[in-house]
Amino acid sequence: MTSPWLTLIGIGEDGVLAPGGREAVAHADIVFGGKRHLELACETGAQKRAWPSPFSSVFEELKGLSDQKVAVLATGDPMWFGIGSSLLRHFAPEDMTILPSLSAFQLAASRMGWALQDAECLSVHGRSVNLLRTALYPGARLLLLTSNATTPSDVADLLADEGYGKTCMTVLEHIGGDKEKRVSGTAENWTHTVADFHTLALEIVAEPGTRFRPRTPGLADDAFRHDGKMTKQDIRAVTLAELKPHPGAVLWDVGAGCGSVAIEWLRSANRTRAIGLEPHAARRQLAAENAMALGVPHLELIDATAPDGLKGLIEPDAIFIGGGLTTPGIVNACLDALKPGGRLVANAVTLESEAILLATYKTHGGTLKKLSVHRASAVGGLTGWRPSMPVTQWSFTKA
Repeated sequence: MTSPWLTLIGIGEDGVLAPGGREAVAHADIVFGGKRHLELACETGAQKRAWPSPFSSVFEELKGLSDQKVAVLATGDPMWFGIGSSLLRHFAPEDMTILPSLSAFQLAASRMGWALQDAECLSVHGRSVNLLRTALYPGARLLLLTSNATTPSDVADLLADEGYGKTCMTVLEHIGGDKEKRVSGTAENWTHTVADFHTLALEIVAEPGTRFRPRTPGLADDAFRHDGKMTKQDIRAVTLAELKPHPGAVLWDVGAGCGSVAIEWLRSANRTRAIGLEPHAARRQLAAENAMALGVPHLELIDATAPDGLKGLIEPDAIFIGGGLTTPGIVNACLDALKPGGRLVANAVTLESEAILLATYKTHGGTLKKLSVHRASAVGGLTGWRPSMPVTQWSFTKA
């Protein structure tokens, strides 16, 4: 077994390298890093290379250097929202030695006096601040990696829009270095100018009457913009329970409509992906707007129909068929695409679609049930039950 040729070294704002980092740099032939990292690093006779533009080209460049000793400098813990995960998509773990420093989250928690296990650590660095919407609830403590000096203002606007304007925001600039500084204020009154390099701490405070949106499936129907064709709250909660989302899982939402099922899938577990097939442009637009408003802007929407539109998609862990059941071959195509252990759930509201699910159940087994919801409403001066349209649901787990 060959020894690792690539060493990933955490570096602090003060220029101090992770334990073992100084020796690794001293023995390196080439050192990669950002301009700031290379200036902070100890003197070395190695060749210094700043990150290229576009950044993605660095992976091919590194592959051509595997016969040399290469060191890579990265802020804090490179395995926590850092370059480490990107490198591991291109290189085997045995090619690398990883030497982490204290992460920005650890430093920020120590400055705030927070137990790190009680805070949620998120990154909006190079990402939409709308991702924050899934993490909001009264009393939450959030630590954020940010993009630049404008991020706190964007976060403040989002918090005020969601009903959390009283939230206390603390910017921790250049944490761990000589220029460390702390700037605090409330979201609704945020006007501060801050440094590009900082970590943001949020103590979430809800204004009276604010409705927070839990990550458990079954958001109220009025959380979504729709044209009337959507999987309603109670049926949606049962559907997600059968789909069984888990971190990192991939969903195909066939006939995505306004995106309600795919959006709840993305909200319910970290690192999930969802691909929605929806041929109607107006509904795709609704789905995209709902995804943004509900904190999952990474919902992938495709102008396509099944089964043809399924070709070439990433292998799914779960598939939901919410429309198009009468299209020939759609169920079999979805079953073929599922990986072992994958889940398929199909909902039908018409007799024609229900007949297809009955035949599929007889052929493949699984679970077939009819869901009916009644809601209380006024009947004259009294109260009575009004039924919603019943839904037939087939769920199946692939052996």
